[in-house]
Amino acid sequence: MLVKLAYGETGIQVNLPESITDIVEPEYVPGLPDETAAIQTALRNPIGSKPLRQLTSPDQKIAISICDITRPSPTNVVLPYILKELSHVPKENVSILVATGTHRANSENELINMLGREIASNNKIINHDCFDNENLILSGKTKDGTPIWLNKTWIESDVRITCGFVEPHFFAGFSGGPKMVAPGLAGFDTIMALHNAERIGSPKAVWGITNGNPVHDTVREISKITGVDFSIDVTINKNREITSVFAGNLFEAHNAACETSKRIVMRPVENEYDIVITTNSGYPLDQNLYQTVKGLSAAAQIVKMGGTIICASECRDGLPSHGEYSKILSESNSMSKLLDDINKAEFTRHDQWQVQVQAKIQMRAEVFIKSDYLTDVQIQAAHFNPISSIEAAITDSINKHGKGARICVLPEGPQTVPYLSNNI
Repeated sequence: MLVKLAYGETGIQVNLPESITDIVEPEYVPGLPDETAAIQTALRNPIGSKPLRQLTSPDQKIAISICDITRPSPTNVVLPYILKELSHVPKENVSILVATGTHRANSENELINMLGREIASNNKIINHDCFDNENLILSGKTKDGTPIWLNKTWIESDVRITCGFVEPHFFAGFSGGPKMVAPGLAGFDTIMALHNAERIGSPKAVWGITNGNPVHDTVREISKITGVDFSIDVTINKNREITSVFAGNLFEAHNAACETSKRIVMRPVENEYDIVITTNSGYPLDQNLYQTVKGLSAAAQIVKMGGTIICASECRDGLPSHGEYSKILSESNSMSKLLDDINKAEFTRHDQWQVQVQAKIQMRAEVFIKSDYLTDVQIQAAHFNPISSIEAAITDSINKHGKGARICVLPEGPQTVPYLSNNI
């Protein structure tokens, strides 16, 4: 049977043996019939908050935190309605902050794609830079001593608004909400503390868990300490259409969005599989190998110990070049040694969390990567196995695992988070 995998902007089709293959996808929820009405209603009848327009006045400085290019957030749909509610505020008083975390700045063309040409050209847009100490402010500490370095424009604004997209996250529980503040607008030292080996190694630092998750608990605490005045979060389907909108109090709106996302995206399966085929949900999520670890993590939830993961991820942006991801990977030929070094290290390094998660996955399964932009040498340097044909890799894997081998396909990658039903 032919199955279309999310890959780049066009997708890729593979032929799979139907008798031994299961396909696991998110529950399909159609896009809202009237996005305009839904967004306006959420902004004007929010959860646990006054309407956005009533929270703002013309003399106030407004900051809006939005997702960067690595997230499929429909910011171009939602942001115009936020700005419409702020039409009484002069444009020069409104700053749109791209919550990049440690990611690179978004290019002019990317901003146009994310926001639409009119907004990108006529509004004050700032790519957050976690390394720019002159534009960071120390805003206190969490109860465990984590320093709260946040974007200066954000902290100095009178009204702070988050505009997010909610989906399960592989170690923070869910995206959106308070993550639009930290790590999104945080300084490097804060981000390192949020991603240290102890937090990432917690059994509760996983998909779909927020309360009791040491990463999300601290993220939530930072937002409580520093304050968010209004929040809007959406969920989307595989066609990137908005399926629900929640606005108002940051935590109430985010909790509601998380519950909705969990019901749609997290799918139970009865047994582990010998072979799991996954993606990183296509463009823009599969822009680099670093982000692809998310798709691998989704597959790892249901692959047998000693099994095989086959991942199709375009990686047009390479490894990427920024950060220390590739450098850390180059420091040993053994993923178990890398994991041991990370757990023993005194200081947190940039991107070590991604290597930590990757190592845990590779302790469980052999991983094959299909990418049209990475060379075999680059894939091998990242400790993966390069493949040019997914179907050939499937045939080899079936032969390896023998009679009775079962295959699971996650065509949308981390847009679907499978879990073993007997573990819940």
